[in-house]
Amino acid sequence: MSALFDRVEASLGSISALVMCHCESVDSGILDTTEESFDRHFSVNARSTWLLIREFGRRYKSGIGAGRIVAFTSDHTVGNLPYGASKGALDRITIAAAHEFANLGVSANVINPGATDTGWMSAELKSRIISETPLARLGTPEDAANLVSFLCSRQGGWVNGQLINSNGGFGTG
Repeated sequence: MSALFDRVEASLGSISALVMCHCESVDSGILDTTEESFDRHFSVNARSTWLLIREFGRRYKSGIGAGRIVAFTSDHTVGNLPYGASKGALDRITIAAAHEFANLGVSANVINPGATDTGWMSAELKSRIISETPLARLGTPEDAANLVSFLCSRQGGWVNGQLINSNGGFGTG
């Protein structure tokens, strides 16, 4: 991770925000998940989150109240056990940073954007999710970007240690 941060800092200067939207996702359940798949999910979704946050905290110099960490998560677990379990670990790592980096004035939050229309869903799945969402639409990348923008702004600095469900109300009815 240090080489990655070295390159970014050489190019852009001191880092004040870390936004993480990465994942490993292979559908499998409790009985058919392999150890290799489970370990890979945790390596990508949890371990890399910890390493990125740790390096950010070690290098943070932008001043009290200016730092931001935002991670994307999911609540999908059924039929996707290693993904859901590893995203749960990502949540806890990020929320721990909200407390452990408080002395730096860094806020850390997790966003669950819900079903976002980025081209991965079948027509049938889209239709089902839309019918189960009170706002009767899928999320868009712009919805997620607007929330990240707010959380990284001065106005969003008071929001800290939260898992924010920004999903149009999906699953709340």
